[in-house]
Amino acid sequence: MLRHLSIRDFVIVAALDLEFDSGFTVFSGETGAGKSILIDALALALGARADASVVRTGEARADITAEFETHALAEQWLEEQAFATPGPTGAPDGAGHEANGADPHGNTVMLRRVVDANGRSRAFINGTAATLAQLREVGEMLVDIHGQHAHQLLMRPDAQRELFDTHAGLVDKAAAVSRGWRTWREKVQAVETARTRDRELQLERERLAWQLTELDKLAPQPGEWEEVNAEHNRLSHSANLIDGVQGALNALSESDEAMITHLASIVSKLRDLAEIDPALNDALAALEPAEIQLQEAAYSLSHYAQRLELDPERLAQIEKRVDALHSAARKFRLQPETLPEEHAARRAQLAALDAAADLESLHAAEAKAKEAYLAEARLLSKARTKAAKALGSAVTTGMQELSMKGGSFEVALVALPEGGAHGLEQVEFRVAGHAGVPLRPLAKVASGGELARISLALAVIASTASPTPTLIFDEVDTGIGGGVAEVVGRLLHQLGRARQVLCVTHLPQVAARGDHHFQVAKTSNKKGGTVSSVTSLDKASRIEEVARMLGGLEITATTRKHAKEMLAA
Repeated sequence: MLRHLSIRDFVIVAALDLEFDSGFTVFSGETGAGKSILIDALALALGARADASVVRTGEARADITAEFETHALAEQWLEEQAFATPGPTGAPDGAGHEANGADPHGNTVMLRRVVDANGRSRAFINGTAATLAQLREVGEMLVDIHGQHAHQLLMRPDAQRELFDTHAGLVDKAAAVSRGWRTWREKVQAVETARTRDRELQLERERLAWQLTELDKLAPQPGEWEEVNAEHNRLSHSANLIDGVQGALNALSESDEAMITHLASIVSKLRDLAEIDPALNDALAALEPAEIQLQEAAYSLSHYAQRLELDPERLAQIEKRVDALHSAARKFRLQPETLPEEHAARRAQLAALDAAADLESLHAAEAKAKEAYLAEARLLSKARTKAAKALGSAVTTGMQELSMKGGSFEVALVALPEGGAHGLEQVEFRVAGHAGVPLRPLAKVASGGELARISLALAVIASTASPTPTLIFDEVDTGIGGGVAEVVGRLLHQLGRARQVLCVTHLPQVAARGDHHFQVAKTSNKKGGTVSSVTSLDKASRIEEVARMLGGLEITATTRKHAKEMLAA
C-alpha cells in the first residue's frame, strides 16, 4: 500500500509530504483547490506521461517520490529487475525516509519521477535509474486508479471489452486470440498475394531458376577462390621455385662446399679444443643449435623439392577454373569470393518463391492458422460466457443499492460472423434503468447520473476481484447525491476494510465515511502566486469540513450539528 508521497514544485504544489495508512482515506476541498493534482502527481510517479507544464512556474524541476509497502508479486518483479534493494538516494530531501531505506511496516519500494522545465523526464526505482515502462509495470502491481472520467469511457465498446476482460482475468486469453487472429490474417494475405502476383512471381522464379542453374554448373565451394588463386600462383612459378629450392639445398648440404659440412667440421674441432679450455663452451653452445637448425632446414627443403614439379596440365586446369569463377562473378555483379554464399541465397529465394506459388500449401497453412485461432477464440468465448453472467448479476445487485430499484445490467456477447481480433463476439454492456424496461446498450440509454452509478458499481466490483493493494477513486461520485451518496460512502468504506482506498470527493456523505480525512486548500504566497496545501483533519476540523461540504455561504450551528451526526453515524 501507499505509505508516503512527497511532491516538490508540481503544478501549484510547492512542497508536500503526506503519510498514509490502511483503510479508507478521503480528500476534500473547494473546487480548483488541487485535489486531483495529488492524484496526477502520484500517476506521474507511476509512469504517466508528462511535459514541462507540470513544473511549477519559475522552478527548475518537479520531483515526486512515492513509497509503497510491497507484496510478493511486486517483490519478485523487483528482484528479477535488480531493483530489490531500497536506496536513500532515490528520495528528495525531506522525503521522510530512514537513512538505510528501512521501513517499520515491512519491505518497501520507492518510485521517483523528475521532470525538468524543458520537459525532460527521469525515473528511479529504489534510487536506481529506470525506464518509464518499468515504472508503469511495477506501478500496475501497486495501484489501480479509477479516474473521474471513467463513466465516460464506458460509452466506448473497446473500453467495455477491456474492462470486462480485465475483471474476468481473461487478458492473457484475449491476447492469445489476438495473436492467433493476426497469424491467420497473414496467411490469408499470403494466399491473396500469390493469386494477384502469380505472373510476377513466375517471372521472378524463372530468373532465379536460370541463375541457380548457372551456379549449380559452376558449383562454387566456400574458400575455393582463395585456394585456386594460391595454387595458380604456385604452379605458374614452379620453375623459379624448383631452381631456388635446389640452389638452397646445394648450398646447405649437396655441394662440395656445403654449409652443413663446414659447420660440422668447425663444431667437431671446437669440442676438442673445449676439453683443453672450457672457456670455448659458450661459443660451442651457440654453434651446436645452428648445426641442428641447418640440418632441419635442409630436410624440409628436400621434402618440398620432392613434391615440386612442373605440371602444365594442372596449371591449365587451374587457370580455366579461375577464369570460370571470375566470369560468373562478373555476370552476377558479385565478388568472386562471395559466389558460394550467393549460390545458397538464390537457392533459398527460389524455395521461398516455390512455396509462395504453391497455393495448395498456402491454403493448408491458412486453414491451420484459422483452426488455431478458432480454438483459442472458443476457449475465450466459453470463459466470457461464464464471467458475463457473474458480472451482470453483481452489477445488477449493486444498482439496487445505488437507488436504481428494479434496474438490471447485462454483459451481452454479440456474435461476430467471422470473428475478429478480439474474439468471436463483441462485448456490449446493456442496462435497464428500472423494472419493465427492456435492456438496451449502455451508451444509448443511460443518463449521466446512471452512468456514474453503474461505473462506480463496476469499479467497486472489479476492484474486489483485483489483487492490487491500493485503489484510488478520483471524483467517481460525480453526478451522485442524496441517499445514493450515502450508499457510495458505505461501499467505499467496506472496500477499505480489505484494501487501502483513497478517494477524492465533493460529497459530504462520502467524506464522512472516511477513516482518514485530508483537506486540500489553495492559498496565495508572498510572491503573489497560488499554492496548494494539504492538511490532515482531526475530529473537530472534520466537522467543519463536512459542514462546509453540506453547502451554504455560511456554516451554521445546524449545519455543524448535521455534520457531527453524519460523522457519528
